[in-house]
Amino acid sequence: MSTIIEQADRRTFLKKASGLAAGLAVSGPLTEALALGIETAAYNIPLGVYAAYDKAHFLKESGCAYIEESVAGFLIPKEGDEQYEKNLQQLRQDHFPIKSYVILLPADLKTLGPNANHEAILQRTELVLKRAKECGSQYVVFGSGASRIIPEGFDKATAKAQHIDLTKKMAPLAEKYGVTIAVEPLNRGETNFINSLAEGVEIVDAVKSPRVKLLCDIYHMLKEDEPATEIIKYGKHIVHCHIAEREKRTPPGVMGDDFRAYLGALKKINYKGGLSIECFVYTDFEKEAKRGVEVLKQQLSEV
Repeated sequence: MSTIIEQADRRTFLKKASGLAAGLAVSGPLTEALALGIETAAYNIPLGVYAAYDKAHFLKESGCAYIEESVAGFLIPKEGDEQYEKNLQQLRQDHFPIKSYVILLPADLKTLGPNANHEAILQRTELVLKRAKECGSQYVVFGSGASRIIPEGFDKATAKAQHIDLTKKMAPLAEKYGVTIAVEPLNRGETNFINSLAEGVEIVDAVKSPRVKLLCDIYHMLKEDEPATEIIKYGKHIVHCHIAEREKRTPPGVMGDDFRAYLGALKKINYKGGLSIECFVYTDFEKEAKRGVEVLKQQLSEV
């Protein structure tokens, strides 16, 4: 009797499973997996926070995989080479990685326009890349919106050609040191050039270097009403990501922004790089940064 019951149960299970498979085109693999009681793995990517390196221990304890620093804060500090050596020593003692550096160029070093200064930029860039390699870092972010503002009345095509020419000259330096330059589109409140992933890809495609890729900043995408589908469209170029809430560039969890559409797009392209909370003003850094990491982990688990 038990054998007959077991065979009947098996036939019932196979019938249900085949029915689910037939409905796959409609319901999709996630629905099928849930119907079969199969647990799907949560989407996890390394999380970090842009902060001074003295926050490294706190961020490690808060669940971050790395920290993101600034060029002027860590690699080329205003105190000079001696301070950089101290920074490097601290990094080697603490063993908490700096994945990337933001703000490659100060506002007075122009990439385009009548006052473009490519020679000075290339000298600075080589030093930055050399030191980033010494620090074991992967990326230098090429945002620097103030340095790439097209002056009023200046020919836009000429400006674009200047910027591409500079980036082409940067590429061999990045290849030499094995550090990737991540081109960062910024919202129009910060600059009037390279304001979307599509425009960032134009630079990447023109340069054609394995060490010049694209940064996806979800905050800037939100400010520009750029849909999450653009991440899927240009996903093959994306090597690094930033995030913050739209209204006041606060960490996730302050205003309650829902990032799941953008996080889901990253999952769809199988993105495995870092996602850094990049904010410049905190009411309470430790409270808000820790909460930001928790909120991102929660939303990532839901996509």
